[in-house]
Amino acid sequence: MNCGHVALIGRPNVGKSTLMNHLLGQKLSITSRKPQTTRHRIVGIKTTDAGQAIFVDTPGMHRDEKRVLNRYLNKTADSSLLGVDLVLWLLDGLYWHEYDEQIFRKLEQAGLPVILVVNKIDKVKDKQAALAFFGEAAKKFPFQHIVPVSALKSTNLDELERQIMALLPEAEPIFPEDQITDRSERFFAAEIIREKLTRRLGDELPYALTVEIELYEEHPSLTKIYANIWVERSSQKSIVIGKQGENLKKIGTEARVDIEKLIDQKVFLQLWVKVKKGWSDNERALQSLGFLDSAE
Repeated sequence: MNCGHVALIGRPNVGKSTLMNHLLGQKLSITSRKPQTTRHRIVGIKTTDAGQAIFVDTPGMHRDEKRVLNRYLNKTADSSLLGVDLVLWLLDGLYWHEYDEQIFRKLEQAGLPVILVVNKIDKVKDKQAALAFFGEAAKKFPFQHIVPVSALKSTNLDELERQIMALLPEAEPIFPEDQITDRSERFFAAEIIREKLTRRLGDELPYALTVEIELYEEHPSLTKIYANIWVERSSQKSIVIGKQGENLKKIGTEARVDIEKLIDQKVFLQLWVKVKKGWSDNERALQSLGFLDSAE
């Protein structure tokens, strides 16, 4: 069998989390239309007759390091190339961005085999333009393969998976065949709550909030979860709660339904919104909220 670690890299919001979820056939990484939705290193494990691929989904690589949180996100993204056997570089369509030059340099330094995954190929109507782009890409870097896909529609993912498994080293599986991640249910509960917040609040609070699970109690027929939603200012607290608590109620309902699907059990979910001034630019606050571990 073949077995190894596969890093998913690229700029923010190109579809890395969606790709991993569809390759696994199960939702692990949260998704939204907002860049930098992924803040932590998420491991997804797929075991087939051909082998075991251990996917590593990380925050998008970007240049903004104005706040401590941004520096943590970049550090987590950069560390994704350490100790892996294969890299999937995801592009959003048929064009390069200015920051992609920095990714080229990182990959040259890493010296790892790379598959270029061109996402959202279903939106490309000009086949000649696609072929020309693939030819140009092959001249820019010695990619092992260039694979066009649609992560959202699962287009060509079987071929991508075949190429991945073939490039992994011969080795025995690291994880049991029924294990799909190394993260806890407690961690995913917090991520699901944050996804609902990000999707519902849209442009109002893109990065000023985070979620902390205060208590996670498992009982025979019910799991009780008490979670804090941390924001940076009192005005943001009002936005999260909404008029007569409407936002918080809907976020809680949507999150509870998804958590119940994840753990296959009834859930009691209690949410509180609290203010931690400037948490995203405070190293001690980030450590207490679990970000330091995700960057190491």
